[in-house]
Amino acid sequence: MRSTRSVRVGVAGFGWMGRVHTQAYSRLTQHYPDLGLRPELAMVADELEGRADDAADQFGFAAATTDWHEIQSDPTIEAVSITAPNFLHRTIGTAMVEAGKHIWIEKPVGLSADDARAVARAADKAGVQTAVGFNYRNAPAVEEAKALVESGELGTITHARFRFFSDYAAHPDGALSWRFERARGGNGVLGDLASHGADLVYYLLGEIESLVADTAIFVPERTKPSGSATGHALAAGGERGTVENEDFVSSQLRLHSGARVVLEASRVAVGDQNSYGFEIHGTKGAVSWDFRRLGELSLSTGGRYQDQPASTVYVGPSHGEYGAFQPGSASSMGYDDLKVIEAMRFFKSIGDGKPCGATLRDAVRSAGVLDAMSESVASGRWIQPGTE
Repeated sequence: MRSTRSVRVGVAGFGWMGRVHTQAYSRLTQHYPDLGLRPELAMVADELEGRADDAADQFGFAAATTDWHEIQSDPTIEAVSITAPNFLHRTIGTAMVEAGKHIWIEKPVGLSADDARAVARAADKAGVQTAVGFNYRNAPAVEEAKALVESGELGTITHARFRFFSDYAAHPDGALSWRFERARGGNGVLGDLASHGADLVYYLLGEIESLVADTAIFVPERTKPSGSATGHALAAGGERGTVENEDFVSSQLRLHSGARVVLEASRVAVGDQNSYGFEIHGTKGAVSWDFRRLGELSLSTGGRYQDQPASTVYVGPSHGEYGAFQPGSASSMGYDDLKVIEAMRFFKSIGDGKPCGATLRDAVRSAGVLDAMSESVASGRWIQPGTE
């Protein structure tokens, strides 16, 4: 086992995602004992009174605060998870990298591509490493699908469909939290879910040449919460307010490769819970993946073209990072495991001094796609996404 040094980490924002990051840090050396770096939970910040103190008690942070600036100003903290709401990403992200700290920041990194670019440029100037929460690309089955595409086993990719359907905002009594406000929640389901789709399209199939999009708000009003609304809380009977950002997006994409892609995302899809995945078709075969069957691929190859059967492939220790979690094929992995892989790649980038996994460059690319979708909706035209 190689020698290990401690890296003091802070977590800014302790909602559900802050908890997920913290749990990933806690498990990191259990799955990657030879990584060479060990997280030390130094400080947690959350503006909600008592939340950071509870997190410190439960997870063992050395300090807790309601002010994230205390993490920024602590010179002993080397790495920071930024898991605060979207509208704070730019402010906290740029502050942390300018203080010389490596950051693991959740997507979509702000409210627009300009926000993501600002954080990325500050990080480049500071010379720090970055990681972004595009966790689905970390699934061993997704990595195997990428290998199949790149090997040519599916032939030339012709068309694909990427879907991110969920029901977390389907209830008409869902509270009007910050997620539904343009100024704090940005572009709604585009940033929440379509950002993941845009990243997977690039990761698996390459750059987007142009796109056209349509969006809709299907639940136009919600009840204002009486207090601080967290998660997917319900609220009924109170004052109603307007939903300002998108519930649904559907987009047609033309890739530089010539392939055509449909990307859809919905936060109000009744009957669908975390229905995330893709179907990719080539001239010789096809592959599909459903997040709810995390360790499986449906694969069709063989050269028959017509009436060609599909079979289920179970990933195992030879695929991606699966072997760090399970010893044999077809044992289940889960969402939190994908974040452990993400934490590992973040820490590997710190140790090696070079990017590993999804970075702010990927966040800028994804955000450029989302901005292009919004521009297409406003203009009714095909739009070329910006990448820088």
